Amino acid sequence: MKKLCSPTEHISRRALLKGTLGTAAGAMVANWGGVFASRVVAAEAKKRGKKCILLWMNGGASQLDTFDMKPGRPTGGPFRPIASKVTGIQMCEYLPKMAAIADKLAIIRSMKTQSPDHPDGIYHMHTCYKMSERTPHPEIGAMIARYLGDPNSDLPSFVRMGPTGNAGSGYLGPQYEPFNIGRDGKMPNFTGTQGTPEAETRRKELLKFVEDEFVKEHHAQPFDSHRMAKQRAWRLVKAREVFDITKDWVTAKERYGDTDFGRGCLMARKLIEAGVPFVEVGHDNYDSHADNFVCHKANFSQLDPAWSSLLNDLAERGLLEDTLVVWMGEVGRTPGINNRAGRDHYIRSWSTVLAGGGIKGGQLYGESDIDGKDVKSNPVTEGDLFATIYKTLGIDPRVKHYVGVRPVWATPEDSGPIEELVG
Repeated sequence: MKKLCSPTEHISRRALLKGTLGTAAGAMVANWGGVFASRVVAAEAKKRGKKCILLWMNGGASQLDTFDMKPGRPTGGPFRPIASKVTGIQMCEYLPKMAAIADKLAIIRSMKTQSPDHPDGIYHMHTCYKMSERTPHPEIGAMIARYLGDPNSDLPSFVRMGPTGNAGSGYLGPQYEPFNIGRDGKMPNFTGTQGTPEAETRRKELLKFVEDEFVKEHHAQPFDSHRMAKQRAWRLVKAREVFDITKDWVTAKERYGDTDFGRGCLMARKLIEAGVPFVEVGHDNYDSHADNFVCHKANFSQLDPAWSSLLNDLAERGLLEDTLVVWMGEVGRTPGINNRAGRDHYIRSWSTVLAGGGIKGGQLYGESDIDGKDVKSNPVTEGDLFATIYKTLGIDPRVKHYVGVRPVWATPEDSGPIEELVG
């Protein structure tokens, strides 16, 4: 009788148990057996306290009206470029505070990506993988929480506010799910205590007793995840004063701008100071299919003071060296201006910006053609951008995880970090 497969083709019992973990629903979660090679790098990053802030421009900001302007061309629009602190780098006249700190910025003007619409673009630019794949990929925040977070901290390792990602922790599991707070940076109402400290203590002890008894006869990953989430919630309540920036906001709002985005940027700075490794702050209303220039001018009045104050405050406190600040959205905007004075989605050539964390500032990377329709030099994919971010933070861009028995890499195989940007 013909064998179905050779002995070497079989998956050993040990490999199977190592590579898979069955949940009550029959799903598989990641195996960390393939990540040992990068633990030394990650441990060093943890020692240095590497962190990341993502400023997410929801809807997709226009590269042609920010950092890749085309004055005098049919695609240029009415905004005028101004000189920055760095010779040869120009940016929009409505970003004067950012122009004054251009020496901190690495501007990528050659993004060439694959997902042109919002849900898939948001997913792609948060995970560096397409939404259409069957694998539930983790967001960048979850990956950073996994490698740079402290599991014993009372604070969450992945915090986001405003319009942000749509993927969550993916195959990394529920312990790396994001903690969401309001657009204004305030904690949800449910985080407050509902009774006296004594009553809360008795409730916790009773719940712990019930769950401890239950687990003696019922062993499954969802039950463990539920207990872990509850324990983290209790710890978070103890540390909730970190999220109270009322006193700081009295003096900071003049610099950051008295807006939800400004408050979110201040909150991000405070959380980074407190040890949170990843914070995402969303800024809305960039999907300017109509009235592009009205929308962007209004947004820049909020973006310019908040972003510049965040970078300046981090630098003054000695935190910018180890805190990477990423500015991006899911798409760019079309070079052509439509009949509603708007710009539509565009992925053939657009811009992102990096600062801090060891990134070499004061430079432009890549170039678009004369009208901004295509990349002229040094195209950058989603994977290239993420590989650059991960390498900057001390995370191996090619670290391998397992979803069941299937290997999945942190970034796609054909991607790599932009060496010119990494310090």
